[in-house]
Amino acid sequence: MVITPTQFGGDLKKFRIGFDGVTASAVPVLWEVVRSSNASNSTPGTGNTSESTNITQAYGQTITAGFTAFSASTSEPTALTVLDSNLLTPAGGLLMYDFPLGDTFECGASAGLGIRLTAPATVNARVSMLVERI
Repeated sequence: MVITPTQFGGDLKKFRIGFDGVTASAVPVLWEVVRSSNASNSTPGTGNTSESTNITQAYGQTITAGFTAFSASTSEPTALTVLDSNLLTPAGGLLMYDFPLGDTFECGASAGLGIRLTAPATVNARVSMLVERI
């Protein structure tokens, strides 16, 4: 989950999801792109891993990011809106999606954009998101 500061919002330009499973019969993972209003439990808490130091600017003049983030949530924000979802195999499954111009997902200031994964099988996942300030 990427959380925007009070000064600006965020625009999700692309995301990547990958799994390292090896069992072909494993139940597919539900992936969801979500928007958070940050109405409740919006900051890293119990079971969340703060990732604010892993936010990397991809291009342009170097500035202070202003974004914060968290991952590995056992207690997630309760006010989430699902923007897109589907299923993906955990057996080495990979999804790389770049949004077409004008079709991106946005959130306002003091809100969040994230990827939620629900995996019935035990599998490791990697997620990356490219978010721009708006």
